Amino acid sequence: MKRILFSVALLLSNAFTAQTITNTQEWIRPQKIPTPVDNPITKEKIILGKKLFFDPLLSRANNIACSSCHDPVKGWSDADEVAIGDQGRKGPRNSPTILNSAYQYIYFWDGRAKSLEEQALGPIQAHVEMNLDPKEAVKKLQQNTTYQQMFQKAFPKEGITVKTLAKAIATFERTIVSGESRFDKWIAGDTSKLSDKEAKGFTTFLDKGNCTICHNGFSFSDQSFNNVGIDNGDTGRKAVKKRAFWHGAFKTPTLRNIENSAPYFHDGSVKSLEEAVTICVEGGRDKNATNKANLLVDKHLTKDEIKEIVSFLKTLSEPVPDL
Repeated sequence: MKRILFSVALLLSNAFTAQTITNTQEWIRPQKIPTPVDNPITKEKIILGKKLFFDPLLSRANNIACSSCHDPVKGWSDADEVAIGDQGRKGPRNSPTILNSAYQYIYFWDGRAKSLEEQALGPIQAHVEMNLDPKEAVKKLQQNTTYQQMFQKAFPKEGITVKTLAKAIATFERTIVSGESRFDKWIAGDTSKLSDKEAKGFTTFLDKGNCTICHNGFSFSDQSFNNVGIDNGDTGRKAVKKRAFWHGAFKTPTLRNIENSAPYFHDGSVKSLEEAVTICVEGGRDKNATNKANLLVDKHLTKDEIKEIVSFLKTLSEPVPDL
C-alpha cells in the first residue's frame, strides 16, 4: 500500500504539537467490498436484501424488521439501551451498528457468528428479537408473489430457502459502508474541514490517549475483545470461547458515526459520548473488575483533552444515507 506523508503541522496552529502521520491510507476505507466466493454481490440481491431488511414480515407478529434495531437515521443502531423485540421483550445487549460489517470477520458483541450470512439469521430466530424460526420465515415469503419473483431474479437456481434468505440480507448489509465524513475529507488534505480543537483531539486520540490500541484502522476498531470494567452479569466472549480469560469481554465497537449511535457499550448503560470516552481513558468504569483489560489504564487526560477527543469523534459522523 502506498505510503503518503501527511503533515499535521499544516493542519494545526502553532499552539499545538506538530507531528507527522505516515500512512494516511490507514484511515481511509478500501473501496473494494470484501465478498464471499459463494455469495457474490449482484444488483438483484441488493434490492431483495434491502426489502427484506426493512420488512417486518420476517418477525412472528409482523411488527419488527431488521431496521427496527438498525436504523440508518440512528447510525444503523437504535436509541434504546438494549434491543426490544417480540412482545416488548428486552434483549440482553445494546444493538451494535452494522456499518462497515462487510470488512469484519466476526460478528455480535461476543463474536459468535463468523459470517454476515450467519449473523443475518440470528435476530430473526432470537426469541427476544424477531422470534421467528427461519423455516417459518421462508414459508411466509413463499406465499408472497412479489418475493417469489424477486428471489427468482436474485437466486434463479435456488429459490426461497433459509440459505438464500440469509444471503440476500447479508448482501445488502455489505453495501452499508461509511462514506465521506468531515474527518475523511480532512485526512485527504482539505484542511478546512476540522477546527483546531477537532484536529487537536485527533492528535490526543493518537498520542496521549493511545486510543488506537483498540480503535485503529479506517473503522476505528481492532475487532478484538476487551473487558472495560462494566459488569452487569453478562459473561460476554466467555460464553463462546469457554475460557475464564474472556469473562466480561466484548467486541471493540467501531467509532464511525459514533455520535449517532448512542447509548454506548454492550449494555447501553452510557448515554453520552463524553462519559464513554472518560470511562475508557480513565481505565474503565470499575478499575478493580475481574479480568479488566490490562491495556485499559488511566491516561491522566484533562477534562479539556477529553472534550477535544469527543469533538474529534463527532467528525466521524456523516450525513444520513439516502435509501
